[in-house]
Amino acid sequence: FAQVLRGTQISLQIAVLVALFSTLVGTVWGAVAGYFGGVTDTIMMRVSDLVLTLPLLAVAAMLAHNFGGTWWLISLVIAGLYWAYVSRVARGVVLSLREKEYIEAARALGASDARIIFRHLVPNALGAIIVNATVLVALAILLETALSYLGFGSRPPDTSLGTLVSEAQTALTTRPWLFYFPGLFIILIALTINFIGDGLRDAFDPQQTKVRS
Repeated sequence: FAQVLRGTQISLQIAVLVALFSTLVGTVWGAVAGYFGGVTDTIMMRVSDLVLTLPLLAVAAMLAHNFGGTWWLISLVIAGLYWAYVSRVARGVVLSLREKEYIEAARALGASDARIIFRHLVPNALGAIIVNATVLVALAILLETALSYLGFGSRPPDTSLGTLVSEAQTALTTRPWLFYFPGLFIILIALTINFIGDGLRDAFDPQQTKVRS
């Protein structure tokens, strides 16, 4: 029980750091690309597309093997592969917002590009970005679990849910609780985060209508 709680703590720390770092980098990257457009947009999005084409598990395993070991290094490795997803979302929202009247008004008043991006565009795109960040939490937990199961994740004295599952697979027939309880926590965390993401999507969706009784 203590090991499962400790593994849950490490897995959640990794997932939250991945979501924060990926969201920060991806939002800035996508917002800048969407705002400026043209050649800037093309070059920046090709970089994102290149990251998206990488086989996540294979690249993450290689990087984690060379640079990993501690939970925060593993978080940075996973975040370095997931930020491109957020950049695509941020760019799409910014493309639809940059032609709005209040953006034209800000330009007419002499607002700088940086102020328009971070003061007007990014705050109005937060709905879609926050929803995407919750999805990244679940994806990060599953990827970290896969890495730990393959032996490329957290190393002693640290542990994680994936590490517990990997270590307990040999005891599946004699002490199955060592295997099933960490796996159950992984499933519950992923489902919970997905439900939270669905709720946030509904809450931030401007097309949702509020029915009053």
